[in-house]
Amino acid sequence: MSRINTTFPGATPTDTANKPKSLEDLNVDEFLKLMITELTNQDPLNPMDNAQLVEQIGQIRNLSATSKLTDTLDTVVTGQSLSTASSLIGKEVNALNDRNENVTGKVERVSVEVDPDNPAKRTFRVHIGDSKIDLKNVREIHP
Repeated sequence: MSRINTTFPGATPTDTANKPKSLEDLNVDEFLKLMITELTNQDPLNPMDNAQLVEQIGQIRNLSATSKLTDTLDTVVTGQSLSTASSLIGKEVNALNDRNENVTGKVERVSVEVDPDNPAKRTFRVHIGDSKIDLKNVREIHP
């Protein structure tokens, strides 16, 4: 079977930095575009083997299932982190702030900061006075 150009129509040289490096890095939409391009450009006298097509469809299912599992786990981690941070409200903790200074005091509130470059990335913070402490930097919880 002949190889096809995997560059997507309209792609520019600068797009290559954002392109996946292997099939494992493709999302489902990119994989489907690639497969449709492959089917469209195949040699009619030497069509794709059915076993290869079934294998590729299986890969689509695996990608989709992995993506759904990742989304579900991210949601669970987010909920768990928010629950953990909220349970600290009113408790005295010992922690490190962003400048690696020891901070001790009662947790007054909790906030969630969303990374502007990656909306899926969140930082859970507890507030002690004027200090914002990353949840992972809480070292000790006093009753």
